[in-house]
Amino acid sequence: MKVEQGNMIALGYGKYFRSDAILGLEPIEEGRGPGKRTHVYVEGQTIPITASRSESAILRDLVEAPTEMTHVREQYELLRDVLDTLEHIEPMLRSIVRDQGGWDLDRLEEQLKELLT
Repeated sequence: MKVEQGNMIALGYGKYFRSDAILGLEPIEEGRGPGKRTHVYVEGQTIPITASRSESAILRDLVEAPTEMTHVREQYELLRDVLDTLEHIEPMLRSIVRDQGGWDLDRLEEQLKELLT
């Protein structure tokens, strides 16, 4: 299980808490219904937060990286790799690619640097 500092976990109805601040989850057995599905124990709070999401949904968000975040990280790493490769292309080859292929590798490199910083 990997809880990362700074990841926000949705509890439902606009309630979000940092994943590393969530200490425990307890399903609400009695009176469970819309907006009352799980008690979430949060660091620094004496009374649990009532979440509208199920404990299994919250737990899944805590232990698995959301698909969107995984894709964003993969895309970032891919762009980093492209930039690293571009930085090693010699000026003569850059000129050939620009003249023959219509790609301005210098401009592409600049755009990637701006995007990744």
